[in-house]
Amino acid sequence: MSTTSDTISSISALLTLSDSQYCIYDIGRRVEKISNEQFESIEAAQLPYPYPSQSHALIAIAFWQKQSTSPYLWFVKLPLDERGLLNQGARNHFIAIIIEALGENISVNPTEHQEALLKKNPYHFTPAQYKLAAVNSLVSASLKHPASKFYLPAQKYLSGANGWDTWQEVGVQGLSDFAFRLSEANNNEILTNAIVNLPEQVLVPLCSALENISLPENVVKQIIARFQQAHTTNKLAIVITLLRALASSTQQPLSQRFLSDLMANNKLDEDVLIIIAGRLWPILSNEDVLYTYVEHLVKDNDYELFSAIFKDLVAIPMIRPLLLQTIRSPKRSPQLAHAIGMLFKQ
Repeated sequence: MSTTSDTISSISALLTLSDSQYCIYDIGRRVEKISNEQFESIEAAQLPYPYPSQSHALIAIAFWQKQSTSPYLWFVKLPLDERGLLNQGARNHFIAIIIEALGENISVNPTEHQEALLKKNPYHFTPAQYKLAAVNSLVSASLKHPASKFYLPAQKYLSGANGWDTWQEVGVQGLSDFAFRLSEANNNEILTNAIVNLPEQVLVPLCSALENISLPENVVKQIIARFQQAHTTNKLAIVITLLRALASSTQQPLSQRFLSDLMANNKLDEDVLIIIAGRLWPILSNEDVLYTYVEHLVKDNDYELFSAIFKDLVAIPMIRPLLLQTIRSPKRSPQLAHAIGMLFKQ
């Protein structure tokens, strides 16, 4: 005799059978929407997971029923196999735990006992505060819900009306709401004027939100100007922060030129190399840029760094074929050839 969990073969099916509408977001690298159709193909092992993070898929699932005013949020961490495909056994185990705790109706408010069962779920995880804020902002903006109560104070601060040293009352959620509503009111203009003035205490959480947004050219221009200033004065923390802000804007022509020039004309700090792989990897889909980047990794004979970043990048389906082609390049330096040799001896 089959159980309910035997008949539900995917998370998509579980959500559909509960009569829920839902959205799936990757939150491992950036907060990035995965279409329901794409997620069904990922679950069916027809597609590798597009944004792997340390051999895992880190997913936010927002789901709601038509009569509901606010969605439920699950944060799920599922292992991937060596081909980047979702581990089917882990996914099935996750579904079985959910059904054991809640039954088929997953959109009811759980009892204390059910809550305790859900919290024991080994696939559940709690994202960093800035990621949680970004998911909340994106979901509320996507569903056309009002922003949080922290939004208007953040907007007012960023307008500069009360001076740039009054940041103590500005919250991470408010900054995130502002970033995800950049096209509303005159927020684009407010941000363009604010970037050059912001203290580090505000710039860091704001850029953590902006990394999930495709930014307009005028904002990118100001980020680059602030970057040049920080780069000249060796303020590495600000440099990293500003690079992160461009994470979803790498296809913007101004960003492309800036990042290509940065890699071609500078010695890059280890933290910069890491942030490029972790957040700005789409820029590496250009063969010449990828080759320049890989040569940077071995300039100081840091084979441990090369190995770690190679393993990270080769897992990204968009980068993998180009990277494998790059390491076979006849123009590779002796250092790169040596690093590749050591990599395959491990």
